[in-house]
Amino acid sequence: MKVSDIFASMVFSDAVMRERLPKETYNAIQRTIRDGRSLDINAANVIANTMKDWAIEKGATHYTHWFQPMTGITAEKHDSFVSFSGDGRMIMEFSGKELVQGESDASSFPSGGLRSTFEARGYTAWDATSYAFIKDGVLCIPTAFCSYGGEALDKKTPLLRSMEALNRQTKRVLALFGNNASMVRPTVGPEQEYFLIDREVYEKRRDLIYTGRTLFGAKPPKGQDLDDHYFGSIKPRVQEFMTELDVELWKLGIYAKTEHNEAAPAQHELAPVFDTTNIAVDHNQITMELMQKIAKRHGMICLLHEKPFAGVNGSGKHNNWSLTTDAGTNLLEPGETPSENAQFLLFLAAVIKAVDDYQDLLRISVASAGNDHRLGAAEAPPAIVSMFLGDELTAILDAIVEGSAYDAREQELMRIGVHTLPKFPKDNTDRNRTSPFAFTGNKFEFRMLGSAASVSGANVVLNTAVAESLRQFADELEGCENFEDSLHSLIRRVISDHKRIIFNGNGYSEEWEAEAERRGLLNLRTTPDCLPYYLREKNIELFRTHKVFSETEIRSRYDILMENYSKIINIEALTMIDMVRRDILPAVSSYCAKLAESAMSKRTFIYANISADPGTQKRSVATYEEDTVIRMNTLTEEVYADTDKLYDVVASAHGISDVTGQAIAYKDSVLPLMEKIRRAVDELEEMTSPDFWPYPSYGEILFSIG
Repeated sequence: MKVSDIFASMVFSDAVMRERLPKETYNAIQRTIRDGRSLDINAANVIANTMKDWAIEKGATHYTHWFQPMTGITAEKHDSFVSFSGDGRMIMEFSGKELVQGESDASSFPSGGLRSTFEARGYTAWDATSYAFIKDGVLCIPTAFCSYGGEALDKKTPLLRSMEALNRQTKRVLALFGNNASMVRPTVGPEQEYFLIDREVYEKRRDLIYTGRTLFGAKPPKGQDLDDHYFGSIKPRVQEFMTELDVELWKLGIYAKTEHNEAAPAQHELAPVFDTTNIAVDHNQITMELMQKIAKRHGMICLLHEKPFAGVNGSGKHNNWSLTTDAGTNLLEPGETPSENAQFLLFLAAVIKAVDDYQDLLRISVASAGNDHRLGAAEAPPAIVSMFLGDELTAILDAIVEGSAYDAREQELMRIGVHTLPKFPKDNTDRNRTSPFAFTGNKFEFRMLGSAASVSGANVVLNTAVAESLRQFADELEGCENFEDSLHSLIRRVISDHKRIIFNGNGYSEEWEAEAERRGLLNLRTTPDCLPYYLREKNIELFRTHKVFSETEIRSRYDILMENYSKIINIEALTMIDMVRRDILPAVSSYCAKLAESAMSKRTFIYANISADPGTQKRSVATYEEDTVIRMNTLTEEVYADTDKLYDVVASAHGISDVTGQAIAYKDSVLPLMEKIRRAVDELEEMTSPDFWPYPSYGEILFSIG
């Protein structure tokens, strides 16, 4: 198999269109992709018919408008190409109207009140900038999804709007430097972390099945303590999965590039090459779906939850973001002398200002019940948003603020101390793994996203916030009398006003938490803590100004996020109650009965075979059994009582009608009680024989793949 032969073989790509479409039609679709021009119905009919013929040649019998509702996953409704002629013959048809627009039930997806049940009509609209592809024998047409009234009901529509806003404002700024780019696109490379566990083990854990994470689990003797899994040799079974995944991704034109073991046992990572943001988002959704499907074919389960196991690393999704012109110029490339690169420094200042001004929105963009367990833990950044720039860029910015000359140093060569090894240039920035938002050479790595999340939300915020910085810059610089003086003054003022967001140190330290508070940075630890900031006037105005969200759309998303948080914890709590009552308490009770029976048998046997010395009668002869039963009985009674209490607390929280009050109740009342029950149950697991414990242990799960 040659990768070049299969790459994008299942994609109706530019190459396919150039080969198969009439020149006039091809030019028309290129104008639509490049300039956003509408496509006339005649051209749409030609494209649809050509796309249908190509798909049928590839074995497809159905098509679907593939969209991304606010569930965070994708949706599809399959229609066949089959039609019937008047004389009863079957024909295969696909019209331009069917390509460009579809209809779906809008009330059955999360809408946050945008649609009532009786207002069911919704529309899907073709996103011509993201190529159609064939998946499982179905032609998938990437689309946006909106309501009958035009409100965005999906994650793609606001993303496309934010990209347009960023393109518009970036071109204004570039024009000031004499660069008349026709298009500027944000690019993204989302690194995807995940766990692979044995399917048979998974099917014995109701918590993993219902919630995606383990609600109980005592720490095994070995976890990631020895750092021996990270970048280690990939196990044959996992390698077979990765190989098939690569092939299937390459067929769909997805630039799967890097794969390796991650830090925790059973944890892995896949990283793609950068692509235009909306395409990268589509590709990441496909990647997550294929990971789960292909894992099952190999007798495994792919876990995408942010924190499936306590005590080891959670899984994130690093969002590598940059800006690129149609000529291929990366606007975040510092060049050899960044201190003299005024255009780069202005765009750097725009990002710094955006992250500081909208740190709350960036935190909101990664908020979820699952990610709350991960942020601030091992290998995940803290909930405090800050920026890492590295020593050189920070020194340049300090010199600008102080009005002093920057002493540019020659690039340092790394000397390892072994003469046979080559010398190589040292990067001007290290990699700060504790930083939420780090500059890594010519891009920013936003590290706070959870592994299960769509990367759309974070990029909507990032694109729009940077667009606002650039809008303000362009307003100030356009028409100024002395561009160079005004530019220098602007950069200096912005850096001075927003330098509090720059932090190059250890984001895990207690000192940083105190320092961040002194700087006035937000520390929004949980989803209910940060979501109310969504409705602040400055944030509503940001999205409204750039036509990314209306106020109604913002409020709907606030409701959806709050409701989703409560629903997830509700499911977890009910699953915990079910596991304790049906499995754990009966298992512990049986084991205690066995120990008690053993203690009685030992006592009877020993007393029957020793002298009737009064001192002997008082001495315990079953210390292990007696002490264990007493401790387990204490814990069992605690778990039993707390589980009953949890049932009542969940019912109380579930009955709260206000979405904000309900989420707060789950955070403040339900989660602490769940954690208390877990601690007791995990101790019980450590004392119970594996022959009696009803679930596979952490050791069995994490080391199940041979």
